[in-house]
Amino acid sequence: MSRSQPVILTNMCLIEDENGNVVVQDRPAELYSWHGIAFPGGHIEGDESLHEAVVREVYEETGLTIENPRLVGMKNWTTRENERYLVFLYRTNQFSGTLRSSEEGEVKWLPKSSLTKDNTAGDLLTMLEVMENPDLSELYYRGHLDHGYQTELR
Repeated sequence: MSRSQPVILTNMCLIEDENGNVVVQDRPAELYSWHGIAFPGGHIEGDESLHEAVVREVYEETGLTIENPRLVGMKNWTTRENERYLVFLYRTNQFSGTLRSSEEGEVKWLPKSSLTKDNTAGDLLTMLEVMENPDLSELYYRGHLDHGYQTELR
């Protein structure tokens, strides 16, 4: 029995300022099946560390250089193709640079309190719960996302 499986590695980062605002990216429906307001992040390249990847992705999507991102949890599931999909969840309040949008979507600061089920992409609010609650570390989808699944928070 093999103990290995194909895997997709990604990240997402909650960037906060001292006033309770967060950096969000508005992912357009014409480009993404998972659209709406999300936190910046993306795929981890084969030759970079998890830390390097989240710093790179945030810079590419927002123009901000983040420092000291803390790994605060993860989201994961198994795809239809039997790949394990891992999203490493980070959080930081240390950044520099000027916010700018990219072709991946408009980025802006929003009050965290303005994030709602109606304006956020997919399960962003559940991921935010994992990112903020020190008693949680994982959002897991048991089953397949397109055939019915059970959400588990741990």
